[in-house]
Amino acid sequence: MSRVLVTGGCGFIGSAVVRRLIATTGHEVCNLDALTYAGDPRTVASVADDPRYRFAEVDIADAASVAEVFTAFDPDVVVHLAAETHVDRSIDAAEAFIRTNVTGTHVMLEAARTHLAGLDAARGGAFRFVHVSTDEVFGSLGPDDAPFDESTPYDPRSPYSASKAASDHLARAWFETHGLPVVVTNCSNNYGPFQFPEKLIPLMTLRAMAGEPLPVYGTGDNVRDWLQVDDHAAALLLAAFEGEPGRTYCVGGAAERTNLEIVHEICDLLDERLGRIEGGQDRRSLITFVADRPGHDQRYAVATDRIETELGWSRTHTFDAGLAETVDWYLAHRSWWAPLVSDATRRRGRS
Repeated sequence: MSRVLVTGGCGFIGSAVVRRLIATTGHEVCNLDALTYAGDPRTVASVADDPRYRFAEVDIADAASVAEVFTAFDPDVVVHLAAETHVDRSIDAAEAFIRTNVTGTHVMLEAARTHLAGLDAARGGAFRFVHVSTDEVFGSLGPDDAPFDESTPYDPRSPYSASKAASDHLARAWFETHGLPVVVTNCSNNYGPFQFPEKLIPLMTLRAMAGEPLPVYGTGDNVRDWLQVDDHAAALLLAAFEGEPGRTYCVGGAAERTNLEIVHEICDLLDERLGRIEGGQDRRSLITFVADRPGHDQRYAVATDRIETELGWSRTHTFDAGLAETVDWYLAHRSWWAPLVSDATRRRGRS
């Protein structure tokens, strides 16, 4: 049994990792989260009473508080997910992204390095620091380009992706310079239950449910590779317990879709479940095209050969089935998302 420290464990991906750890392993879990706008304790309510779970409301940029958590919990593994992640917000106000994603990662790496120095040889040899990142650090692919893989050069194009690229470089530097056993992962777009309503799939689902306009950037031809969040959580735990220090693992869904295709599929699913909107129109009629955002990457795709071959990871969700399950989850959990929806969040997220 290990002690696993998860940062950002009340967020979308972090909560999936926390729930999976408690449900499928015997490990103890400490969830470190600052509970900013996208951190919600309700995402881990199903495991919060488990004796192996504990919570620490801490900002990862607060070095003294982070050090206290390391001392009190004494982790064997760190899965570092805490980050500001929304591109639109980074365009409007980049400072929070620099503070959390860059400074916060530096604080976490230094706390882990200090902690590692105090472990005996056996525990030190097994210790891992998993730094969770994004495919957006690699920039934008052309329509015929091969998918991103672990050797793809970095080419970030938004304040968000630049901040994540910086954090990736810090993580690798702490491995090379200080010998911290870091494993880096780069994932494609995630989807599934408990995703904050500013992101594309929940935003479009909730607006389409309400019969509201569906704003799509440009012509909607930007392509993303979609990964179901529980498949991603499984990959992160493999990286944490079986990954090789200094190694990078790309995690993708093998599900490239244009943004417009995603919105069309959500509309069709909701028409099937709720019937057409007032006037007998289908929900596709709600789509409105809006001015594209600055620096909008055209295409992401991720090759997963390494994590499949070396760690034995495989996806368990097809995109069509996973999207239908996700839409059904939002239909059934109005009590979760309704308090989160505001005019501000509903205007955002047109990925």
